[in-house]
Amino acid sequence: MSLAKSEVRYTVEEYLALERESEERHEYLDGLIYAMAGESPEHGEICTNLVGQLYNQLRDKPCRIRSKDTKVLSGPIPQSRHSTKGLYSYPDLLVVCGAMRFHDEYRDVLLNPQVIIEVLSPNTEAFDLGEKFRRYRTYIESLTDYVVVAQNQPVIEHFARQENGLWLIAAPVSDLEESLTLASIDCTLRLADVYDRVTFPEEAPDPTEEE
Repeated sequence: MSLAKSEVRYTVEEYLALERESEERHEYLDGLIYAMAGESPEHGEICTNLVGQLYNQLRDKPCRIRSKDTKVLSGPIPQSRHSTKGLYSYPDLLVVCGAMRFHDEYRDVLLNPQVIIEVLSPNTEAFDLGEKFRRYRTYIESLTDYVVVAQNQPVIEHFARQENGLWLIAAPVSDLEESLTLASIDCTLRLADVYDRVTFPEEAPDPTEEE
């Protein structure tokens, strides 16, 4: 999420009407509209690799993958045309199983993703791990897994909802020879494949080692 388009507050109804006419994507948070920033080459490679891995594993299952252009509601369904509450966002990737449920007849706001994957960027990391995840786990009852993928180093973190409703974070996977298993959809993400063709920034030399 980048800077707000303006400090003017819009209702959910106004935002959705504007977004349906816009050629660019915008997210919405409690009345404010935020323009979506462009992606880095690394971000694009990782998203493409993830789509490829998940598509191949989900082909014969009652689940489907969506990427980048599927809007998700994390908040109460508006009961008034003047409502400004809620987060409308575009996850980098999501998986939905069974019938897709939508916000209204336009069928452009998904209500029931099961897995959400975000590829972290420097300007979105704090929000993706903080307020966005809080809204995801609070309002999306269908959500069982939240996965965040670093783009500047090979690290994937996995948050999973337990049967008692609590969320558990697994140990980060950070070795290119390792894999992350998403048991809820019976899929495995191999880090070597997730980061295929991705070049990581070189680490600055430790000045103490040169002394």
